[in-house]
Amino acid sequence: MLVFMFPGQGSQFPGMGKELFDTSRMFGPLESRIDRIAGFSVRETCLNGDEETLRRTDITQPCLYIVNALTCEQLLATGKRPSRFIGHSLGEYNALQAAGAFDLLTGLSMVTHRGQLMARQREGGMAAVIGLDEATVTQCLAAIADVDIANVNAPDQLVISGSLQAIDAAEAEMMKAGARAFIPLSVGATFHSRFMRPAAAGFQAYLKTIAFRQARLPVVANVTARAYPATTDPGPSVRSLLVDQLSSRVLWAPGIARLKAEGAKEFIEAGPGDVLTRLVARIPPASD
Repeated sequence: MLVFMFPGQGSQFPGMGKELFDTSRMFGPLESRIDRIAGFSVRETCLNGDEETLRRTDITQPCLYIVNALTCEQLLATGKRPSRFIGHSLGEYNALQAAGAFDLLTGLSMVTHRGQLMARQREGGMAAVIGLDEATVTQCLAAIADVDIANVNAPDQLVISGSLQAIDAAEAEMMKAGARAFIPLSVGATFHSRFMRPAAAGFQAYLKTIAFRQARLPVVANVTARAYPATTDPGPSVRSLLVDQLSSRVLWAPGIARLKAEGAKEFIEAGPGDVLTRLVARIPPASD
Protein backbone atom coordinates (compact mmCIF):
# COMPACT_ATOMS: atom_id res chain seq x y z
CA MET A 1 0.00 0.00 0.00
CA LEU A 2 1.35 3.39 -1.05
CA VAL A 3 0.58 6.49 1.04
CA PHE A 4 1.07 10.10 -0.04
CA MET A 5 1.94 12.42 2.86
CA PHE A 6 1.61 16.20 2.70
CA PRO A 7 3.74 18.41 4.99
CA GLY A 8 2.50 21.38 6.97
CA GLN A 9 3.85 24.70 8.16
CA GLY A 10 7.54 24.51 8.99
CA SER A 11 8.54 22.64 5.82
CA GLN A 12 8.62 25.79 3.68
CA PHE A 13 11.87 27.33 2.44
CA PRO A 14 12.84 30.12 0.03
CA GLY A 15 12.90 28.84 -3.53
CA MET A 16 10.49 25.97 -2.95
CA GLY A 17 8.60 24.86 -6.04
CA LYS A 18 11.08 26.28 -8.54
CA GLU A 19 11.13 22.98 -10.46
CA LEU A 20 7.32 22.81 -10.50
CA PHE A 21 5.75 26.11 -11.56
CA ASP A 22 6.84 25.98 -15.20
CA THR A 23 6.36 22.24 -15.67
CA SER A 24 2.93 21.92 -14.05
CA ARG A 25 0.03 21.50 -16.47
CA MET A 26 -2.51 22.94 -14.02
CA PHE A 27 -0.63 25.87 -12.48
CA GLY A 28 -0.21 28.11 -15.54
CA PRO A 29 -3.87 28.27 -16.55
CA LEU A 30 -4.90 28.90 -12.93
CA GLU A 31 -2.08 31.21 -11.83
CA SER A 32 -4.00 34.47 -12.04
CA ARG A 33 -6.92 32.98 -10.08
CA ILE A 34 -4.54 31.48 -7.53
CA ASP A 35 -2.89 34.85 -6.95
CA ARG A 36 -6.25 36.58 -6.68
CA ILE A 37 -7.42 34.14 -3.97
CA ALA A 38 -4.12 34.23 -2.06
CA GLY A 39 -3.88 38.02 -2.33
CA PHE A 40 -0.31 37.95 -3.65
CA SER A 41 1.84 36.23 -6.28
CA VAL A 42 2.38 32.70 -5.02
CA ARG A 43 5.12 31.94 -7.56
CA GLU A 44 7.03 35.16 -6.81
CA THR A 45 6.73 34.68 -3.04
CA CYS A 46 7.86 31.04 -3.13
CA LEU A 47 10.82 31.77 -5.39
CA ASN A 48 11.99 35.13 -4.07
CA GLY A 49 10.44 35.61 -0.63
CA ASP A 50 12.86 35.61 2.29
CA GLU A 51 12.62 33.27 5.30
CA GLU A 52 10.88 35.85 7.47
CA THR A 53 8.18 36.43 4.87
CA LEU A 54 7.65 32.71 4.34
CA ARG A 55 7.29 32.16 8.10
CA ARG A 56 4.19 34.37 8.17
CA THR A 57 1.24 32.06 8.68
CA ASP A 58 -0.99 33.96 6.24
CA ILE A 59 1.75 33.67 3.58
CA THR A 60 3.04 30.18 4.34
CA GLN A 61 -0.25 28.37 4.14
CA PRO A 62 -1.34 29.31 0.60
CA CYS A 63 2.22 28.94 -0.71
CA LEU A 64 2.79 25.53 0.85
CA TYR A 65 -0.65 24.29 -0.18
CA ILE A 66 0.11 25.10 -3.83
CA VAL A 67 3.61 23.61 -3.77
CA ASN A 68 2.26 20.44 -2.14
CA ALA A 69 -0.45 20.17 -4.79
CA LEU A 70 2.03 20.65 -7.64
CA THR A 71 4.32 18.02 -6.13
CA CYS A 72 1.39 15.61 -5.98
CA GLU A 73 0.58 16.37 -9.61
CA GLN A 74 4.18 15.58 -10.57
CA LEU A 75 4.18 12.30 -8.63
CA LEU A 76 0.93 11.17 -10.24
CA ALA A 77 2.39 11.99 -13.66
CA THR A 78 5.21 9.50 -12.99
CA GLY A 79 2.67 6.73 -12.49
CA LYS A 80 2.55 6.68 -8.68
CA ARG A 81 -0.86 5.51 -7.48
CA PRO A 82 -1.50 5.99 -3.77
CA SER A 83 -4.12 4.05 -1.82
CA ARG A 84 -4.28 6.46 1.13
CA PHE A 85 -3.60 10.13 1.88
CA ILE A 86 -2.51 11.83 5.08
CA GLY A 87 -1.36 15.38 5.78
CA HIS A 88 0.20 17.15 8.73
CA SER A 89 -1.96 20.09 9.84
CA LEU A 90 -2.17 22.30 6.71
CA GLY A 91 -1.19 19.22 4.67
CA GLU A 92 -4.53 17.62 5.53
CA TYR A 93 -6.15 20.05 3.08
CA ASN A 94 -3.86 18.75 0.33
CA ALA A 95 -4.77 15.19 1.29
CA LEU A 96 -8.48 15.97 0.99
CA GLN A 97 -7.99 17.83 -2.30
CA ALA A 98 -5.94 14.97 -3.76
CA ALA A 99 -8.70 12.56 -2.75
CA GLY A 100 -11.32 14.68 -4.54
CA ALA A 101 -13.17 16.16 -1.56
CA PHE A 102 -12.85 19.61 -3.20
CA ASP A 103 -10.95 21.21 -6.07
CA LEU A 104 -7.63 23.06 -5.98
CA LEU A 105 -9.07 26.58 -5.82
CA THR A 106 -11.65 25.74 -3.16
CA GLY A 107 -8.87 24.29 -1.02
CA LEU A 108 -6.76 27.38 -1.60
CA SER A 109 -9.64 29.59 -0.49
CA MET A 110 -9.95 27.55 2.70
CA VAL A 111 -6.27 27.58 3.63
CA THR A 112 -5.96 31.28 2.82
CA HIS A 113 -8.85 32.08 5.15
CA ARG A 114 -7.50 29.64 7.75
CA GLY A 115 -4.04 31.21 7.63
CA GLN A 116 -5.45 34.69 8.10
CA LEU A 117 -7.50 33.61 11.12
CA MET A 118 -4.58 31.76 12.70
CA ALA A 119 -2.22 34.68 12.11
CA ARG A 120 -4.39 36.90 14.32
CA GLN A 121 -3.69 34.68 17.36
CA ARG A 122 -0.25 36.07 18.11
CA GLU A 123 0.15 35.45 21.84
CA GLY A 124 2.31 32.56 22.98
CA GLY A 125 4.60 30.05 21.35
CA MET A 126 5.47 26.41 20.75
CA ALA A 127 8.34 24.07 21.54
CA ALA A 128 9.42 20.60 20.46
CA VAL A 129 10.13 18.05 23.18
CA ILE A 130 12.55 15.29 22.14
CA GLY A 131 13.07 12.07 24.06
CA LEU A 132 9.86 11.77 26.08
CA ASP A 133 6.68 9.86 25.31
CA GLU A 134 3.17 11.31 25.36
CA ALA A 135 2.34 9.99 28.83
CA THR A 136 5.44 11.56 30.36
CA VAL A 137 4.86 14.91 28.64
CA THR A 138 1.25 14.86 29.85
CA GLN A 139 2.44 14.22 33.40
CA CYS A 140 4.97 17.06 33.19
CA LEU A 141 2.26 19.46 32.03
CA ALA A 142 -0.26 18.48 34.71
CA ALA A 143 0.80 21.26 37.08
CA ILE A 144 1.38 23.91 34.39
CA ALA A 145 -1.54 26.06 33.25
CA ASP A 146 -1.96 27.48 29.74
CA VAL A 147 -0.07 24.85 27.75
CA ASP A 148 -1.31 21.92 25.63
CA ILE A 149 0.19 19.12 23.60
CA ALA A 150 -0.10 20.31 20.00
CA ASN A 151 1.53 17.54 17.93
CA VAL A 152 2.31 13.89 18.55
CA ASN A 153 4.87 13.58 15.78
CA ALA A 154 6.66 10.40 16.85
CA PRO A 155 6.65 8.19 19.95
CA ASP A 156 9.44 10.32 21.42
CA GLN A 157 8.85 13.67 19.69
CA LEU A 158 6.01 15.95 20.71
CA VAL A 159 5.25 19.64 20.33
CA ILE A 160 3.65 21.76 23.05
CA SER A 161 1.78 25.02 22.59
CA GLY A 162 0.82 27.74 25.05
CA SER A 163 1.71 30.99 26.75
CA LEU A 164 5.38 31.99 26.74
CA GLN A 165 5.48 31.79 30.53
CA ALA A 166 4.04 28.28 30.45
CA ILE A 167 6.52 27.20 27.75
CA ASP A 168 9.39 28.45 29.92
CA ALA A 169 8.04 26.57 32.94
CA ALA A 170 7.58 23.41 30.89
CA GLU A 171 11.21 23.36 29.77
CA ALA A 172 12.50 22.79 33.30
CA GLU A 173 9.96 20.02 33.90
CA MET A 174 10.74 18.26 30.62
CA MET A 175 14.50 18.34 31.10
CA LYS A 176 14.11 17.09 34.67
CA ALA A 177 12.02 14.20 33.32
CA GLY A 178 14.82 13.20 30.95
CA ALA A 179 14.11 14.98 27.68
CA ARG A 180 17.07 14.93 25.28
CA ALA A 181 16.18 18.35 23.91
CA PHE A 182 13.66 21.15 24.30
CA ILE A 183 13.53 23.34 21.19
CA PRO A 184 11.46 26.55 21.06
CA LEU A 185 9.90 27.00 17.62
CA SER A 186 9.91 30.33 15.80
CA VAL A 187 6.18 30.48 15.17
CA GLY A 188 5.04 33.24 17.56
CA ALA A 189 1.61 31.65 18.00
CA THR A 190 -0.17 28.81 19.78
CA PHE A 191 -1.25 26.46 17.00
CA HIS A 192 -3.29 23.34 17.82
CA SER A 193 -4.15 24.44 21.34
CA ARG A 194 -7.11 25.86 23.26
CA PHE A 195 -5.85 29.32 22.28
CA MET A 196 -6.91 28.67 18.68
CA ARG A 197 -10.60 28.40 19.63
CA PRO A 198 -11.40 31.97 18.48
CA ALA A 199 -9.89 31.15 15.08
CA ALA A 200 -11.81 27.85 15.04
CA ALA A 201 -15.10 29.68 15.69
CA GLY A 202 -14.47 32.03 12.78
CA PHE A 203 -13.44 29.15 10.54
CA GLN A 204 -16.56 27.18 11.43
CA ALA A 205 -18.73 30.02 10.19
CA TYR A 206 -16.69 30.26 6.98
CA LEU A 207 -16.86 26.52 6.23
CA LYS A 208 -20.66 26.66 6.12
CA THR A 209 -20.22 28.24 2.68
CA ILE A 210 -18.12 25.34 1.35
CA ALA A 211 -19.56 22.26 -0.37
CA PHE A 212 -17.65 18.98 -0.02
CA ARG A 213 -17.65 15.88 -2.20
CA GLN A 214 -17.18 12.29 -1.14
CA ALA A 215 -13.46 11.44 -1.22
CA ARG A 216 -12.38 8.85 -3.78
CA LEU A 217 -9.75 7.36 -1.44
CA PRO A 218 -9.39 7.27 2.35
CA VAL A 219 -7.88 10.33 4.05
CA VAL A 220 -6.58 10.03 7.61
CA ALA A 221 -7.71 12.88 9.89
CA ASN A 222 -5.27 14.54 12.30
CA VAL A 223 -7.90 14.77 15.05
CA THR A 224 -8.85 11.07 15.14
CA ALA A 225 -5.89 9.28 13.50
CA ARG A 226 -8.57 7.44 11.50
CA ALA A 227 -9.95 7.85 8.00
CA TYR A 228 -12.66 10.41 7.41
CA PRO A 229 -16.08 8.70 7.54
CA ALA A 230 -17.23 7.31 4.20
CA THR A 231 -20.63 8.88 3.63
CA THR A 232 -22.69 10.24 0.76
CA ASP A 233 -22.99 13.54 2.68
CA PRO A 234 -19.42 14.27 3.80
CA GLY A 235 -19.97 17.95 4.60
CA PRO A 236 -20.83 17.72 8.32
CA SER A 237 -17.95 15.39 9.24
CA VAL A 238 -15.36 17.23 7.11
CA ARG A 239 -16.36 20.61 8.54
CA SER A 240 -16.31 19.28 12.09
CA LEU A 241 -12.88 17.66 11.76
CA LEU A 242 -11.29 20.65 10.04
CA VAL A 243 -12.62 23.04 12.68
CA ASP A 244 -11.55 20.76 15.55
CA GLN A 245 -8.10 20.39 14.01
CA LEU A 246 -7.30 24.05 14.72
CA SER A 247 -7.48 23.63 18.49
CA SER A 248 -6.76 19.89 18.83
CA ARG A 249 -3.49 17.98 18.82
CA VAL A 250 -2.20 16.59 15.54
CA LEU A 251 -2.13 12.80 16.01
CA TRP A 252 0.52 12.21 13.36
CA ALA A 253 2.27 9.24 14.96
CA PRO A 254 -0.97 7.37 15.75
CA GLY A 255 -2.21 7.98 12.21
CA ILE A 256 0.97 6.61 10.63
CA ALA A 257 1.02 3.70 13.08
CA ARG A 258 -2.51 2.75 12.05
CA LEU A 259 -1.65 2.97 8.35
CA LYS A 260 1.35 0.69 8.88
CA ALA A 261 -0.83 -1.77 10.78
CA GLU A 262 -3.27 -1.75 7.84
CA GLY A 263 -0.48 -2.73 5.46
CA ALA A 264 1.09 0.53 4.26
CA LYS A 265 4.63 -0.22 3.12
CA GLU A 266 5.63 2.87 1.13
CA PHE A 267 5.25 6.50 2.17
CA ILE A 268 6.06 9.35 -0.21
CA GLU A 269 6.27 12.95 0.96
CA ALA A 270 4.39 15.13 -1.52
CA GLY A 271 5.86 18.52 -0.72
CA PRO A 272 9.09 20.31 0.17
CA GLY A 273 11.59 18.75 2.56
CA ASP A 274 11.71 15.35 4.23
CA VAL A 275 10.47 16.04 7.77
CA LEU A 276 7.57 13.60 7.51
CA THR A 277 9.69 10.91 5.87
CA ARG A 278 12.13 11.03 8.80
CA LEU A 279 9.27 10.85 11.30
CA VAL A 280 7.68 7.84 9.60
CA ALA A 281 10.90 5.87 9.99
CA ARG A 282 10.59 6.23 13.77
CA ILE A 283 6.95 5.16 14.09
CA PRO A 284 6.16 1.43 14.57
CA PRO A 285 2.87 -0.13 13.44
CA ALA A 286 -0.05 0.12 15.84
CA SER A 287 -0.48 -2.97 17.98
CA ASP A 288 -4.30 -2.84 18.00
